[in-house]
Amino acid sequence: MKPSTESIEFHGIEAIRLNGPRGATAVVSRLGGQILSWITPDGREHLFLSELAVFDGSAPIRGGIPVCFPQFGGLGDLPKHGFVRTREWSPVAQRCADDYALVTLELADDPETRALWPHAFRAEITVMLEVDRIDIEFCVENTGSAPFEFTGALHSYLRVIQVEDVVLEGLDGHDYRDALQGNRVMRETGTEIQVESAVDRAYFGVRRPQLLTAGNLSLAIQSQGFPDVVVWNPWVEGCAGLKDMAPDAWRHMLCIEAAAVRNPVVVPAAEEWYGRQTLVAV
Repeated sequence: MKPSTESIEFHGIEAIRLNGPRGATAVVSRLGGQILSWITPDGREHLFLSELAVFDGSAPIRGGIPVCFPQFGGLGDLPKHGFVRTREWSPVAQRCADDYALVTLELADDPETRALWPHAFRAEITVMLEVDRIDIEFCVENTGSAPFEFTGALHSYLRVIQVEDVVLEGLDGHDYRDALQGNRVMRETGTEIQVESAVDRAYFGVRRPQLLTAGNLSLAIQSQGFPDVVVWNPWVEGCAGLKDMAPDAWRHMLCIEAAAVRNPVVVPAAEEWYGRQTLVAV
């Protein structure tokens, strides 16, 4: 079958399914403009979605690839990770060819967002699905008359069989801020990162791709525009404090996020900013 897009219901909410080449699929929710599933032709699901995730808009959906904007985490006075994760996005473009399927959704400011963050903006998320690759591009347009700044991320929850078996390469030599050590800044000296306890780190100025390996799973991760990479796993204790995560869910996920956290992104009036994360099953 040729690649296509279709509107579906996913866990009771409106979504768009991308039917890519050779049976690859992805699901993008209108709630949050969030990718909730990415399955390659071998039938492997590469994104973690919590079995206790909330889909009624009362809370962000736990899992997939949430869009964090215009604030990452608690780096300001806004709700954690900003406010777009619980907003309804609108599809504005859908395209397909023999080797890809693509959808673009957008969100603009309104009185409710301006009450929280007094800026005029338009945000776009574009998802392009190929055989063994998914590209997620995030665009922010300043539609106002004065510059604004933001922090944010594509908060990718990657599915793993057992996080203790995972090896992450590509971050050696980078400084990182460790949120679990009082935001102390340290330098990564090892060529491989293994998750053996809770981890919440923001690596700065990352230009190299990362490689995630575990058994027969390999995933190449590349970002553009986003200067930082966040690595997060709550481990046993942190997971126990999350009501939308099962007690053992920490074992099956690792967040590797394309992010802008150290230095806010400044967008001049009437200009745009683009950031992208690419995931490739290898």
